[in-house]
Amino acid sequence: MAQVGDTVSVHYRGTLDDGSEFDSSAGRDPLQFTVGSGQVIPGFDNAVVGMAIGDKKEVRMEPGDAYGERTDERVIAVPKEQAPEGLEVGQQVMLGQAPATVVEITDDTVTVDANHPLAGQALTFEIELVGIQ
Repeated sequence: MAQVGDTVSVHYRGTLDDGSEFDSSAGRDPLQFTVGSGQVIPGFDNAVVGMAIGDKKEVRMEPGDAYGERTDERVIAVPKEQAPEGLEVGQQVMLGQAPATVVEITDDTVTVDANHPLAGQALTFEIELVGIQ
């Protein structure tokens, strides 16, 4: 049985409430992580605890157990002259140590959104535990 501190390997499929898939390990190596280390979102970490190799489960996570709630404080406008040249809407940039997406460019400002793209959304994962070390 998987416990906190174990390194586990899982295959997974992640979907949104509308059924659309946002990520999957299909066709790739299994995801490997140490349970309880913070390498994955909290709900995913908690979901594998107690699973045995070969077990499969489906778990739905509210935003607080996934990528958190979306917050307006993470949408930041900076003076255009302080931003790198050549930015385009949709481009990924680093805001300190955090990735952000350029969401608007005006004559005076560049607005970036540092919320995770899945923030504020409930996520459903189908998880299969394939290894424990």
